[in-house]
Amino acid sequence: MRPAEQLRYLILAAQREGNRLLGQALRPLGVTPSQAEVIRVLQDRGPLTLNGLGELLVCESGTSPSRLVERLVAAGLVKREVATHDRRHIEVSLTAEGAELGREIIKIEDDLYRSIDAAADGHDLEPVFGFLRTFVADLPAGQALARRARR
Repeated sequence: MRPAEQLRYLILAAQREGNRLLGQALRPLGVTPSQAEVIRVLQDRGPLTLNGLGELLVCESGTSPSRLVERLVAAGLVKREVATHDRRHIEVSLTAEGAELGREIIKIEDDLYRSIDAAADGHDLEPVFGFLRTFVADLPAGQALARRARR
């Protein structure tokens, strides 16, 4: 297997396994990893326009998060309102129930991050981070991640 192919499949395997672990942990809360990402972004940055939310999502980069938001609205976790500054824009924010769920999601994410930290213990990850940032820098998901990092 050539190095680029090995790298591709290692990244894919890590992403799938991480998402599987996250999905299992989120299942009792009744949300998917993509829905959890929407809740967390709104928790950190909300309220946002639908387009503004879409620009910060890695799970749905390059597409409108409308379907994700609609499911969360139906579940009573997110509310949609016409923006006061421009009636053409829809603003989304968390309901009280969504904010409470966001706090539960943080606990689950922290558990996952502790597991990743333990696996990474003793490894210098800075070269890996540098390579991956360069690799995704000009791609939609990489741009969304960069926008989220700029707090």
